[in-house]
Amino acid sequence: MRRPALLPCTCFALALFASGCSQPAAPEVVNLEENNAVFSFALQELQEKQEFAGAVTMVVGPDRIVALEAFGLADIASGRPMRKDSLFWIASMTKPITAMGVLMLVEEGKVGLDDPVEKYLGSFQGQQLATPTGPVPAPRPVTVRDLLTHTSGLSPAMPTKANQPVDTVPLAAMAELSGRTPLVSAPGAKWAYSNTGINTLGRIIEVVSGQPYAEFVQKRFFDPLDMNSTSFWPDVTLQASLATPYRKDKVTGELIAAGNTRFSQPLQDRKRTALPAGGLFSTANDLAQLYQMILRGGELDGHRFLRPETLKLMTTNQLGALPKVSFADGMHMGLGFHLVGTPVGVTESLSPGSFGHGGAYGTQAWIDPVRRQAYVLLIQRTDLPNSDGSEIRREFQKMAVEAFGR
Repeated sequence: MRRPALLPCTCFALALFASGCSQPAAPEVVNLEENNAVFSFALQELQEKQEFAGAVTMVVGPDRIVALEAFGLADIASGRPMRKDSLFWIASMTKPITAMGVLMLVEEGKVGLDDPVEKYLGSFQGQQLATPTGPVPAPRPVTVRDLLTHTSGLSPAMPTKANQPVDTVPLAAMAELSGRTPLVSAPGAKWAYSNTGINTLGRIIEVVSGQPYAEFVQKRFFDPLDMNSTSFWPDVTLQASLATPYRKDKVTGELIAAGNTRFSQPLQDRKRTALPAGGLFSTANDLAQLYQMILRGGELDGHRFLRPETLKLMTTNQLGALPKVSFADGMHMGLGFHLVGTPVGVTESLSPGSFGHGGAYGTQAWIDPVRRQAYVLLIQRTDLPNSDGSEIRREFQKMAVEAFGR
């Protein structure tokens, strides 16, 4: 059942992320029906520079939505305004959901983090490593942990051509190709962002659970969290509220509708493959349910999704001092979550230990375990040089902490 927007804060299980559980001070009540323009004002200059057409911004606490704004346009051509219930392609923000699904199976004793992938997917047996002189046997098998930390060395090769929809190939075929293609680096040797690795995790979920990946996450997450507007296949009604993606014209600097070549049409066609690495569409209110569950240590409305110690593990540095991790300075890698080690640059407003994930079109969600808040930015800009390192994200997080951080 969806939680009311305003509830009194109570002590929650996130205390296991820190040391002990203390009753937080009663928060200031915010009227979500009034647009207080905190973020629209803070991001006004960037919007006027056409860095984005419109946005939905949100601050989430463990028991309520603290702030929610919508401003600008969801579609420039029609003049359709951005709304608080606008739909967004959240892209790689899908990845932590896939990772949490895998960790559910770990908790149930059905998957081991250090199990070789070949235990579940036969095509990974005898995997080869590419070298300048030709393929050689890999020094060790790729493990589930490698997939979760983007250190598998899997080739990014896909069974479709560049700029062609990737949702026309079943997960089984994607995983088959990943297993048969020589690794580009030895397992565990380096961090390299890997969509193929997360899609392979989705296939492991299918094999172990006996369910299609999309059915698994629907029953394990979306149904019990009342995330009714979250889907791999948004229906026509949801698509009417979909924010249009834009890119900047290199000559005029104006925003131009960009489309999305990653997906075949129509979007509501359930024959399209649900992509574990980035296939979801969602709304701010739905995401609030997900992040409240995480902020509460894996529980919401009496439903236990993950144990607090499991979330603690997922948000703990798994790679030590391995260099060049993630897309911003001072970052570490957990299990499916990127972690702020040293707040600097775009993460300067966040506490050490904050964790989250961004999406290709500039969407961002970062959870600060010290302030016990999640900061969610929803935009659709296709050509940001680094969506995790954008000035939009920096300014949003800075204002979120200044205005609402405790």
